[in-house]
Amino acid sequence: MPNKSIEIMNTADNTTSFHPGEEFWGQPKGLYICFFTEMWERFSFYGMKALLFLYLIKYHLFGDAPSYQLLGAYGGMVYAMPVIGGMLADRWLGMRKAVVAGGVLLCLGHFGMAFEGEQARLVDGVVQRDDAALQVFYFSLALIIGGVGFLKPNISTIVGKLYPQNDPRRDSGFTIFYAGINVGALFASLICGYLGETFGWKYGFGAAGIGMLLGLTVFLTGQKYLHGHAEPRNPESLREKVLGPLSREWVIYAGSLLGVGVIWQLMQNTWTVTGAMHIMSTVLVTWFIWFLVKQCNRVERQQMISLVVLILMALVFFILYEQTYGSWVAFTDRLLTKDLFSISASTTEAVVPWTIVPLALSPLAMLMALKLAGQDRQRLGEILIGTVAVLMIAAFIRDMAFVQQTAGSLTFLGAFFIVALTPFFTWLWPWLDKRGKNPSKPAKSAIGLLLGGIAFLPLAYAAHLAGINGVASVWWLVLAYAVLEFGELSISPIGLSAVTQLSVPRVVSVMMGAWFLATAYSEVLAAKFGELTAMDVPEGETLDVAMAAARYGDMFMMMFWIGIIAAAIAFAVVPFVRKGMHGVK
Repeated sequence: MPNKSIEIMNTADNTTSFHPGEEFWGQPKGLYICFFTEMWERFSFYGMKALLFLYLIKYHLFGDAPSYQLLGAYGGMVYAMPVIGGMLADRWLGMRKAVVAGGVLLCLGHFGMAFEGEQARLVDGVVQRDDAALQVFYFSLALIIGGVGFLKPNISTIVGKLYPQNDPRRDSGFTIFYAGINVGALFASLICGYLGETFGWKYGFGAAGIGMLLGLTVFLTGQKYLHGHAEPRNPESLREKVLGPLSREWVIYAGSLLGVGVIWQLMQNTWTVTGAMHIMSTVLVTWFIWFLVKQCNRVERQQMISLVVLILMALVFFILYEQTYGSWVAFTDRLLTKDLFSISASTTEAVVPWTIVPLALSPLAMLMALKLAGQDRQRLGEILIGTVAVLMIAAFIRDMAFVQQTAGSLTFLGAFFIVALTPFFTWLWPWLDKRGKNPSKPAKSAIGLLLGGIAFLPLAYAAHLAGINGVASVWWLVLAYAVLEFGELSISPIGLSAVTQLSVPRVVSVMMGAWFLATAYSEVLAAKFGELTAMDVPEGETLDVAMAAARYGDMFMMMFWIGIIAAAIAFAVVPFVRKGMHGVK
């Protein structure tokens, strides 16, 4: 979801010089280019993800179990590929070329998803599907996975390059950048999720593609504000002929397309993704044990073990969290009311979300504001941005009240609570720190696990009510999201900062890969738990609500106990992990 720690890679090893005339609101102008690029990338990513499970079960009639399997394989690949994309950019391509390549692949993938083909149908109990459309669908998923692999690890690295080392503006700059992630995720579900389920799947997927196209346009248009920090380290090496007439750069692009072809096949055989992750995990664990025994001194060994414990805590939390795009969506679709307010419930006709307009205008307004600032008319630019922001808030409130929500669009609640709660947490940790009561990293992780488990209690009770009444209020989902996001904002600061602080310096990259692998693994395992709720309604029959409610309720209670037991273990080992960190904050 929007706050997984892999979203931000706060790179500190740069030699950026300060450009006093190249700032806006006290920050480098390039920050806002990265902000809107990432905002639209996350808009496209989460907009598509909000629809994926529902699209599979309703349009292609996959059934719950294979839909969960594909959702898990897709999520796993999405979070594994940035390891490769980051390495290629760091060694050869440079961040600009990697982001552009990723943006192009993402645009192609999202627009490919808009090709629906013929809807699947049941004929004499046998599902008949449009095989050509399915191949386009799988290939589109592969393009998106490849695109995220190139773009995700590099756009945030560019942000770090914009600041001189030890620049006090760095942390606030990343806070602003992080807001872009959540703004994109917030509006993604409200727009793409709603359009897809209400007007047709192609409109939801198409909106995601348009969003990514806007993000790529902003990035290309705003290159001058990046001051060359995203360029490759050794351009001559990229131009070197390494395969006949092909330069190294084009060999990388060609290899990437071949990789997309491989992913295309893997997506059609999801067990291969799970199997590959099992193998990679076994190899990594074996290497880790050898490295601890043979290559580490006592302090290094204890710090590395502490890091692995933190990674395992995050893995369990995100197994809980990723239910939001699987079992939570299915449960909402089948057993919850959808409208948050009675005003929208009384509306019978489909309406277009107003948030589309100010959201689409926002990158143009930002580019104009940056240009005006360079002409000593920054105040005018600030008024322009403020106007768009006010329109966006007003449109959001209107859409919340008058637009009939869907199971997919309601996934916006996660990002909404992150945006709403972030100022509180921004104040809370420093306030506690001044009083000597700021929890340590492992303690915050344990708190996150505890809240992640508790978040399933409202849904378990909602399942109980649905079993009695046939349906339960959507406000139980709202409560579940609120508790879950308190947990996420407790555990999210750990992430990559712990990897860079606790890893033995010579294996930071390997441990970073372990973090990405754990995140990918959590997607696969989350899908496995989601499969426990799988149910298929035979042709000509209706959903057995009592049976469905009982199955969801049992699964939600299982996730509750997983979170509680994991949190209890985490709290028990906090003193040992803190000791093993040897003073690392």
